[in-house]
Amino acid sequence: MIIVFLGAPGAGKGTQAKRLAAALGLPHVSTGDVLRSAVERGTPLGKQAASYLNRGALVPDETMLGIVAELLDRGDASRGVIMDGFPRTEPQARGFDRLLEERGRAVDHVLLLDLSEDEAVRRLTARLWCPACGAIRSVGGGGPAVGDACPCGGRLEKRSDDSVDVIRARFAEYRRLTQPTVDYYRSRGTLKSVDASRPVDDVAAGVLAAVGTAGAPRRAAG
Repeated sequence: MIIVFLGAPGAGKGTQAKRLAAALGLPHVSTGDVLRSAVERGTPLGKQAASYLNRGALVPDETMLGIVAELLDRGDASRGVIMDGFPRTEPQARGFDRLLEERGRAVDHVLLLDLSEDEAVRRLTARLWCPACGAIRSVGGGGPAVGDACPCGGRLEKRSDDSVDVIRARFAEYRRLTQPTVDYYRSRGTLKSVDASRPVDDVAAGVLAAVGTAGAPRRAAG
């Protein structure tokens, strides 16, 4: 089963993708995971990606698709995979479909975690993170404050990119890049929208319901 998560900054893609992966027993793969793994393994494509990452440039779609192809051919992806953060753009989505078709597979579900810009701003300006373990915590309502200890022993900080101006700029970039991807998957009949403004457990229930109503894994046409 191939499942793709789409959603705006603050929609909870990583959280929900990990929960669904655990529920279905499938590997959860984020864009960062894919790139780090390829770079660490020193594959030819990993070396290409590192040359872009080291100078702060975006990794080209061709290189990303090659790395994803390697991922699809791994043994642990034979039953399926939960994609978090990829594909991000319509060209990536079309390229991903081609990779899957070559392997007799297809995207089964595309889950759009729907969240308004104002709600994204509220969420992201009200969170702290631990640089030591990457944990995210919400502030307010008796929650932690800057400098408080994380269970791992690190100290909670405010992320520099969690300012209102930066969040709104990220949201605008998301709309520019991802809306065509949303439209593409909607035209293919694989897109389902889940209200991401609700509590985490309610969103997880909506995700499971969306996956459970679509039936068996799809196979590429032909």
